[in-house]
Amino acid sequence: MSATPLSKARPLAAHRDATPLREQILSCLFRHQVAHTGQLHRLLYPAPRPRADHLRRCLRSLRADGLVIESSRAHHHSLWALSAQGSALVSSWPPFASGRTRWRSRLDNQRTAHALTTTRACLAFLDDARARGDEFHPLDWRPEVRHPLHDGAAVGERSLVADAVLRYTRTAPSRQLLRAFVEIDRATESPERLAAKILTFARFYRHRPGQRGSKSSGVPAWQELYPRFPRVLFVLSNAGPRAQYQRITDLQMLVRQHPLASSFAAEVPLGVAVLEEMEKDGPSANVWVPLARSGGRCSWMDL
Repeated sequence: MSATPLSKARPLAAHRDATPLREQILSCLFRHQVAHTGQLHRLLYPAPRPRADHLRRCLRSLRADGLVIESSRAHHHSLWALSAQGSALVSSWPPFASGRTRWRSRLDNQRTAHALTTTRACLAFLDDARARGDEFHPLDWRPEVRHPLHDGAAVGERSLVADAVLRYTRTAPSRQLLRAFVEIDRATESPERLAAKILTFARFYRHRPGQRGSKSSGVPAWQELYPRFPRVLFVLSNAGPRAQYQRITDLQMLVRQHPLASSFAAEVPLGVAVLEEMEKDGPSANVWVPLARSGGRCSWMDL
């Protein structure tokens, strides 16, 4: 493929196959922030996948044009992210013009490890959707989505930052539009911090903004963004079975014992799963532990 710079590139086409691979790569890196070569190959091609030679040539071409940066790793795939120039370019395209610039100048920090795990979770949903015939594409996954939260609470976060927002369309047995907040836990935070995220989601669910000095409008803030409040999915990784069991137990305990969490969980589906089980069996398999009700594991669609 030509290495012509993309300063005059047209916006992304509606159909993925009509979009040049260079634009697809830049779009995926803008949306997913960072990915290694193998992840990009899976994001862009359904199985059975062609060899990655063409993808690697395009990545080298984009690097030569100054649009992406690379971090080589011994015995591992290279890491890729947009350069400042690449991020500025993609953010000028209509599909991304309303989103904030996502440029990472480093590819070796803790946030990069978290982003790579987030992309792993996306790929689990993507491979499962392709196998099922459901509608879910790489750009239907939005990492680090910030929601302002000015509800006057004396303690707690002033914004809700979801690790990812999932937009998914189930096609069988009947068509169903599904939305989910996805929280990635790599066992780098305390169990209390993980459990407290439920309270932040609950506050956002109850929050009804109003003008300063006036009463609340009565309309929940989330309804400006979502037709229905997304279910909340916790994905655990980077820990052994004992630690994973303890974190699941902590989440269940908070939902049972905290009034705000309990009332929230009665209205919004909450579930937790282990990433490695999702990758093995698929997210639509019975790998999810419901946090608000007793019973066995289920699909995330049936929480």
